[in-house]
Amino acid sequence: MRTLIVEDDFISRRILKDILSSHGDCDIAIDGKEAVQAFRMALDENKPYELICMDIMMPNMDGQEALKKIREIEKERGITGSREVKVIMTTALDDPKNVVEAYYKGGATSYVVKPINKGRLLGEIRGFGLL
Repeated sequence: MRTLIVEDDFISRRILKDILSSHGDCDIAIDGKEAVQAFRMALDENKPYELICMDIMMPNMDGQEALKKIREIEKERGITGSREVKVIMTTALDDPKNVVEAYYKGGATSYVVKPINKGRLLGEIRGFGLL
């Protein structure tokens, strides 16, 4: 499984990498801008990500905006439906506005509230059929 971890907080990045690295390759981006660049580059190299774990609140470009841009890139390239990258939005915010924004406007696959629970995260990924 090829994963992109998008997180501005070092400890959260480390936790996600520790959980996910035993299941495949993990790349890191520290904000939404880097995430969009990494996503585009992976497609250009014909090595697309299967999973993105993305924080919502980040500097430069937040996770919501990055997710919208990633979905636009997929649409431009004819990547639709089950071929779209699975995106788990991670955040310390557990409020309805962020859930609506992530799912209905951004096209997130799932939403996990921090602190990250390993069992819950891996359960979500299993549910996508990636594990």
